[in-house]
Amino acid sequence: MNTPQESSKRSQGDFPFSKTLILIGFMGAGKTSAASCLAERFALQVIETDQEIVLREGMSIPEIFSTHGETYFRDRETEVFRDLKESGPVIVSAGGGAVLRDENVKYMKANGVIVLLTASPAAILERVRDNRDRPLLNGKMNEEYISALMEKRRARYEEVADHIIDTTGKTIPEVCDLIISAFHT
Repeated sequence: MNTPQESSKRSQGDFPFSKTLILIGFMGAGKTSAASCLAERFALQVIETDQEIVLREGMSIPEIFSTHGETYFRDRETEVFRDLKESGPVIVSAGGGAVLRDENVKYMKANGVIVLLTASPAAILERVRDNRDRPLLNGKMNEEYISALMEKRRARYEEVADHIIDTTGKTIPEVCDLIISAFHT
């Protein structure tokens, strides 16, 4: 007899997306958590673009930024998106700045469905406050800076997204359900 957890797991055949699912949004919007939840529900692999870069480069993101600079990091990020076509159906949690490059968006659109996860600046700050692996926030860990940076990226996020889901005040299972239901309407 199946346990409730086993019964709630679905197979790749039940995955409601015909392509790879790509989660985009500002750091702390819930991409990593939602990707893990969806991967567990559908028995699919997750590709965390930032972690993939760390694995490929053999150094942390702050080390990559300080040693090689942001452009080098963004070039590695583009390589990860280019390689998506080789991955088959997966769930991708994209780094917060990934959509700023047209080339990345081209690869995302060609290989997947893009869901933008959003949250209020206060929620973002609460979620990332204790994380020191956020080079763009070093020394600027406050709601005003986060709000300004989010606003600079907002139009671009919305432009490339196929669906938008606000994660503020929602549990991870609720966010996963909203992502799934977005494709059944």
